[in-house]
Amino acid sequence: MQIFAPEVLSPYIKHYLFLESGGDPHKKLRLFSDGNTGMVFLLNEGHLSINDSQQLPSSFLYGQISHFQDLALLTQTSFVIIVFQPDGLYKLLGITAHALKDQIIAAQDIFGQSSTDLYQALLPVQQTAERLHALNAFFYKLAARRKLSEPALLPMVLQHITRHQGLVTVGQLVHYSGYTERHIERVFAEQVGMSPKKFGSIVQFHRFLKLLRNKPADISLTTICHESGYFDQSHLIRAFKKYTGITPSEYLNRTNKLAINFMEFKDIPTGMSGLYNSIS
Repeated sequence: MQIFAPEVLSPYIKHYLFLESGGDPHKKLRLFSDGNTGMVFLLNEGHLSINDSQQLPSSFLYGQISHFQDLALLTQTSFVIIVFQPDGLYKLLGITAHALKDQIIAAQDIFGQSSTDLYQALLPVQQTAERLHALNAFFYKLAARRKLSEPALLPMVLQHITRHQGLVTVGQLVHYSGYTERHIERVFAEQVGMSPKKFGSIVQFHRFLKLLRNKPADISLTTICHESGYFDQSHLIRAFKKYTGITPSEYLNRTNKLAINFMEFKDIPTGMSGLYNSIS
């Protein structure tokens, strides 16, 4: 289930995700970049490991992802995921985004006891409305401590890139914003955690994913490839493998789409998971 954050929190939070697990408790999952950062709560004593080795905390933050990550769900689990805006964590916490890049950090190390209290409040709750109330109350308090005096540059440039589906050069951003290339690059590194070029390529890729998921039978892959701004199929497939590690065909036929950047392989030896998103 995906639910948008209240308007007062929308500068920081893009949406909340509520995912439930069922069936076989051994899950093979893959997380790849969508240009945002996130915070994850694993309820029901769930255990999640990365690359079959490092067990993750029951609540953690993740920064911008350079390369896809393979995860294993060791027990049946309820997920609560807060998906931040590209610059949301920077605005909310004042931590530079490049410091969190490719990092997974226990929530308690960032938020202290308050995140542990939130986790304990979420554990016994079954209704989505009650979980939302607890989450919103937590982030209202954080937002109230921050005086949102954001510079005009980044929101304007992020919207411009998204509006043009990622097909914008840095030179065009310079012309559009009136800022120098060096200044734009610095602001992106500090507040988003990646370059504007990289962010644009991720926006472009997710535009293609959306078209692919909704592709009518009579529309060819080449058509939506060009519509997404890729030169040809070989260019597209290189980008697809870079971000997801698989081909478009494998994405369509071998995976369950749990969220926009979170998928499960159908044909793993332990079987299909039963992890589902009740509202896509």
